[in-house]
Amino acid sequence: MSMAVDGLISGLDTTSLINSLMTLEAGPQNQLKAKVTSTNTLMTALQGLNSQIASLATLAGKATATNALDLYSAKSSSTGVSVTAGATATSGSIDIVVDKLAQGQASVSSAVTAWPTSSFSITNAASGVATTISSGTTNLDDIVTAVNASAAGVTAVKVAAGKDASNNPLYRLQFTSTSTGASSAFSLSFDPSDPATDPAMTQVKGAQDAEVRLWANTGAAQKITSSTNTFSDLLPGVSVTASAVAADPVTVSVSRNDGAVGTIASDLVGALNGVFALISTKSAVVNSTDSTGKAILSAGVFSSDSTVRDVKQQILNAASQPIDGRSPSEIGISITKSGTMEFDSAKFATAMAADPNYVKGVLATIAARVEAVAENASDKYDGMITSRITGQESLVKSLGTQIDGWDIRMASRRSTLERTYSAMEVQLSNMNAQSAWLTAQVDGLNASNGK
Repeated sequence: MSMAVDGLISGLDTTSLINSLMTLEAGPQNQLKAKVTSTNTLMTALQGLNSQIASLATLAGKATATNALDLYSAKSSSTGVSVTAGATATSGSIDIVVDKLAQGQASVSSAVTAWPTSSFSITNAASGVATTISSGTTNLDDIVTAVNASAAGVTAVKVAAGKDASNNPLYRLQFTSTSTGASSAFSLSFDPSDPATDPAMTQVKGAQDAEVRLWANTGAAQKITSSTNTFSDLLPGVSVTASAVAADPVTVSVSRNDGAVGTIASDLVGALNGVFALISTKSAVVNSTDSTGKAILSAGVFSSDSTVRDVKQQILNAASQPIDGRSPSEIGISITKSGTMEFDSAKFATAMAADPNYVKGVLATIAARVEAVAENASDKYDGMITSRITGQESLVKSLGTQIDGWDIRMASRRSTLERTYSAMEVQLSNMNAQSAWLTAQVDGLNASNGK
């Protein structure tokens, strides 16, 4: 840190002079800093565009997946039966009668104050596998904990059941299978050497499969069972879930879901236009005025970026170019005069009704082309825009190095100027001293000569 007194001899404001000179010297560095700011602005805009194009690629990719456009909707004529259609579904209908719902077994013990034994077994009726329950005590809470922690496929709960003659609280244990279906049936086994102490067990709900009838009341009637209330094999790709028993037939029908395919097409066009809108907004030239009222034209960050223009054109071509000599506008996907895409839902629906396979083929082709171009632009390793961003990052790093170099140069320059002006003040001081001495000598000579 320098300790200087401005113009002690010269009377000059040397600090202001040095600051003014340093301001001039800093011109190139300020230009570098402005370049860093504009480059960061462009880089941020490119990152936003890259992210949006990557999302477009993902969306288009979903439309190209196997069976992605083979969409069906299913419905039921009764609220007691729900239906969902998967990718492998086909159109059709069938009537079913729900005779039974699937349920698990529930058995309850007689009222007891404590469990008669600390060890017993629970046997699955279908597999014959017995699971030993060992609680270590006959305390009912310990019994419940041991059962619930076991792999018997059964849960237990303690239920209040009044009091005995001695006013001791009584409880009953309810055992319930954790799954449904006939295969969930179970039995409890106690010490065979002392059956008198075994608690009486009462089955309050039996294990059973769900059961439906197809073609009921005809010679082709057939029963179908399931360990759950869901039947996944009645129709291809269709899941049927029963929630209520009904004597009347329920109609389950599956039909092609053209509306869902239209939504996919609409979403794809919307995503395309979202990318085009972002590019357009950041390429626009904006008219504004400065503080003095002077008109200023400000160009968007993408206005002169050839990479962005190339990417936009490639995406636009992918979405609008003919397929086998036919324009996508035939199915309601067309290019506008402003360079964006347009979706005509009514035209698309009409085309789907007339030739669904052709429409789905065109949509899948457009989606595949858009996906390829979007991935080529946004790939996180070597995408066109990704590479452009990487280049801008390198430029910012290089500019930062140059700015740091200017800081060192400026500090050296300021030190040189301060030394120069300090030396000038010293020289002026010496000159003033010499002038005073000469003046004194002249005055002395004049005095000795009687002048």
